[in-house]
Amino acid sequence: MQAPIRLMLTGGGTGGHLFPAIATAEALCKRLPGSEVLFVGTKRKMDKTTLAQYGFATKSIHCKGLKGKSFLALAQAVAVLPISCIEAMVHILRFKPDLVLGVGGYVTGPVVAAAKLLGKPTIIHEQNSVPGLANRKLAAFATKICLSLPGSETFFPGRRTVLTGNPVRDEILALAASGGEKKKEKQTVLVLGGSLGAHRVNELVSEAFASEKLSDIRVIHQTGPNDAEMVKAVYEKHNIQATVKPFFTDMAAIYKEADLLVSRAGATTLAELSVLGKPAILIPYPYAADNHQQKNGSYYVQGGGALMFIEKELSGAQLSQQLSHLLSNREELQTMGKAMQECAFPAATEKIVDECLRCLKTYSA
Repeated sequence: MQAPIRLMLTGGGTGGHLFPAIATAEALCKRLPGSEVLFVGTKRKMDKTTLAQYGFATKSIHCKGLKGKSFLALAQAVAVLPISCIEAMVHILRFKPDLVLGVGGYVTGPVVAAAKLLGKPTIIHEQNSVPGLANRKLAAFATKICLSLPGSETFFPGRRTVLTGNPVRDEILALAASGGEKKKEKQTVLVLGGSLGAHRVNELVSEAFASEKLSDIRVIHQTGPNDAEMVKAVYEKHNIQATVKPFFTDMAAIYKEADLLVSRAGATTLAELSVLGKPAILIPYPYAADNHQQKNGSYYVQGGGALMFIEKELSGAQLSQQLSHLLSNREELQTMGKAMQECAFPAATEKIVDECLRCLKTYSA
């Protein structure tokens, strides 16, 4: 039996980066009891709060994003990079990890680079169909590159890539194994705009549910921090049974209720929906780097599990029509759900842990 290891995980900045990292850490600790995990990430309160819920130790470094910034912001980000690398080195020297795994986000860059300079084996995991700037640069010297979606291998050195899929949290996998559905009096639509919400999605869905065609539908709506009261008022005005919150923490319980989703096309959300076999109407975030959300969604649309609409081309009336059509055709919804599940990578977490352990064996041989 292999001895416990010390794993440093780095990434974050969004829930989409964080949750796959948590899934990987949990799987490793289950596989090799006694293993120690340290997360090195941003100073965002959300990151620290989420990680604390799962009992993982955390450290942070000073770091700023580079892509899409003004000249002044870019100059500031470049100026702080040496400090970021020194801080990362200090954390590595103190924790003494056997392996460093980067899961994306700008904080990954200095930590993985510092690990390489200190002679540590490194793995990066790319969640999106189009890799972010940090992972593109890190690919030149990462020991292994794990990919979530077919097609993204074209951006990386092929001999070091492996298609693993995107890790999904244990509670989501447990829900999928249990069948993932709950008997409901009304059909239920779940609306997700990402961990921070999506104002335009909130507007479109509110307009759609103001239609009489959708008056007998239940809604669960994650609005983000700014729009909860506005959205709640629309549902109350039109007598729609709705549960509205800025953010849901128990996503397994929420997914269990849903017959259909209206969602952004973040990689982690799509991975969860596919494992659960939940059909979706996707409205990609139009300002995502390299339009990666639209490209993420295309994989599931081509597989038959989702419909996708460009935000600027979609109206509330059109969304209402699509929702009404799908919710009145249960067979079509079931067919989409099965197609969605066929796009899934339910063993993604275990495959990444396998690659971590394989990497260690190769590195120490």
